Amino acid sequence: MENNEKPLVSVLMTTYNREKYLAQAIESVLASTYQNFELLVVDDQSKDKSLEIARDYASRDTRVISVLNEKNLGDYPNRNKAASLAKGKYLKYVDADDMIYPTGLQTLVEGMERFPEAGFGLSSLPQDKLKMYPFVLSPAEAYKRHYFQQQLFHKAPLSAIILKKAFEEVGGFSGRRYLGDFEMWHLLAARFPVVLMQQGVVWYREHEEQEMQHNRTDFTVPFKYIKCSEEMLLKEDCPLSSVDRDRALKQVKWNQARYILGVGKNHSVSTMRVLKKESGMGYTEILKRVISKGK
Repeated sequence: MENNEKPLVSVLMTTYNREKYLAQAIESVLASTYQNFELLVVDDQSKDKSLEIARDYASRDTRVISVLNEKNLGDYPNRNKAASLAKGKYLKYVDADDMIYPTGLQTLVEGMERFPEAGFGLSSLPQDKLKMYPFVLSPAEAYKRHYFQQQLFHKAPLSAIILKKAFEEVGGFSGRRYLGDFEMWHLLAARFPVVLMQQGVVWYREHEEQEMQHNRTDFTVPFKYIKCSEEMLLKEDCPLSSVDRDRALKQVKWNQARYILGVGKNHSVSTMRVLKKESGMGYTEILKRVISKGK
């Protein structure tokens, strides 16, 4: 692909107090074999040297654009802010504590260009048993794969590439804490085909400062994902047939019931009561759902 005056892909790096990792993240993007990009580093009023690091790179490389928010927006609003500044055809999030492999951008962009009807792509997926990546799924096929075969919509933005027009059509991230990515892939997949791509594209860093660490201590967080699944399946634009939708909803309700009982047995009765109330089910229904095994 030849370089154009307008960047084909906008790499979006939102940052808040990530001075320990930011330089590595920026360097990983700059080392890309695919060079037709802009890198927007949008700082959310960091209290460390993150902004200073971003501005230093911007002063030395015109592809790097350093932006400082007037006030702290928070995670998902800042992701939307970065997307609003993007000039590219595609949006590629690379968080300030993660990295992308040298061939990552090239793999993602070429995968999307191969299927122009797609609205987004997801990578870092287990090997498919039947065919090689990349390949495209229709909205119904994507939902079927997620609910009946293997999870798709659990991926973080790092593993995704999004057509900017599609991102804008669904209204960007809603800002729901913890659930923003999961919700976004549902919304996009309900309207657009999705390209599935291989592993070896990005590298995800795990550390104690990440919000995802709450999943290990706050047992209401995983339940939120199960409830969000129910919400997405009940939306009017859910692409599944009525039969498949009912089957998926039964499985989701079983997951809810099993999780509620598991929390009560292994962790906290008081938390179990909170989750029971959120589920809208009584104890009798919960027990029946678990016994039915989602059938």
